[in-house]
Amino acid sequence: MRDFTHDHSALALNTATLGHNMPGAGAGWSAERTIDACAERGIGGIVFWRPELQGRASAIGQHARQAGVEVVGLCRSPFLVGPLAPHGRQAVMDDFRRSIDETADLGGGILTIVVGGVEPGTKGVRESLDIVTDRLSAVLDYAAERDVKLALEPLHPMYGGDRSCLPTLRDALDICDVLNSNMLGVAVDVYHVWWDTDLPRQLERAGTRIMGFHLCDWLVPTTDFLLDRGMMGDGVADLRGLRAGVERAGYAGFCEVEIFSANNWWKRDPAEVLDVMIQRFRDIC
Repeated sequence: MRDFTHDHSALALNTATLGHNMPGAGAGWSAERTIDACAERGIGGIVFWRPELQGRASAIGQHARQAGVEVVGLCRSPFLVGPLAPHGRQAVMDDFRRSIDETADLGGGILTIVVGGVEPGTKGVRESLDIVTDRLSAVLDYAAERDVKLALEPLHPMYGGDRSCLPTLRDALDICDVLNSNMLGVAVDVYHVWWDTDLPRQLERAGTRIMGFHLCDWLVPTTDFLLDRGMMGDGVADLRGLRAGVERAGYAGFCEVEIFSANNWWKRDPAEVLDVMIQRFRDIC
């Protein structure tokens, strides 16, 4: 297991930690200012959200490279299925390919996939997962052409109806097994998997297909299941144990801090958030 007590170069900021995933949230820093703040603090990587790009993906990626901060990837694909997905298969696929293009233009190697919820008119998750598998299959060659890997991120089961019919790492790996592509893997997010007693076995199964590891914490009590994630160390997740499992499986990439926190961290000075993030990463993770 890697020792981060004196080295946080493997730390990456997901800009949702500063509220950049939600219109009007956070302090409104530009992408360039965020990059520069990461560079000043020795944060090695950054992950952007699509709304931040505003048609400037190439310029933002170039600024990051000049500052010495690696663009790890982009959040996220459109929902591929369910009530929040674009209307109709063609609209979904067009936006899916756009998200791949934006990732490539940014210079990020990984596009995070949040699959969406239960398809209207169906019951349970099986039919929706079949639709997800079909739509992933249709873009794998295109992703390879653009040199963008796709990371399926399972979400906590509480999001099953609207945001993700993919509730466990097991289900994500089942899709990876069916499609059998080196362009497709998984992202392991503490918020969504910390509770899963089958996780150690699934991490071993995942092996080198793990493309991302996302850090935060599960607060007790949690006041909002979408927008009340905790900073590392403030909750009940076994962060070191989870990282040990991910690294035992072979993962040696960035540890990406992604905290949705409308009533706490998004209301603070972003410089403070970054400084606390670094310290907690070294001390807790």
